[in-house]
Amino acid sequence: MFKKIDHVELVPKDADTTIRFYTDVLGFRETSRHKIDMPPLKEVIYLRLGDTVMEIVSIDQPKPRPQTPWQTGYHAIALEVEDMTQAVEYLKTRGIHPSRQPVDLGDSFRAEIQDPDGLTIELRQWKRANR
Repeated sequence: MFKKIDHVELVPKDADTTIRFYTDVLGFRETSRHKIDMPPLKEVIYLRLGDTVMEIVSIDQPKPRPQTPWQTGYHAIALEVEDMTQAVEYLKTRGIHPSRQPVDLGDSFRAEIQDPDGLTIELRQWKRANR
């Protein structure tokens, strides 16, 4: 009945800044843009990385979400990386430092970074190819 997660939707403070981060830094590619004339909704932009689709929703004056630890709701997205050390070093060259340093969890390595709005992005390197 249910097949997969179709997309993840983000409402950023500034859509262009967020798009640049996900495309220029993380390697997503923009696949489409749709102007929307339904204030406060302005535009919907789709980004893709492999089989993952991110929907960026541009609206006028979005309100920030309260920043309290462990609040109810979605906590993070996770990106699988081939090599944690290489990924972290690459991100540092782009001025992005882990908000949580890499840790060895036994079957994987895990770290966290944040996007321009402070949303958590988990980085995960699995030790086994077919987990």
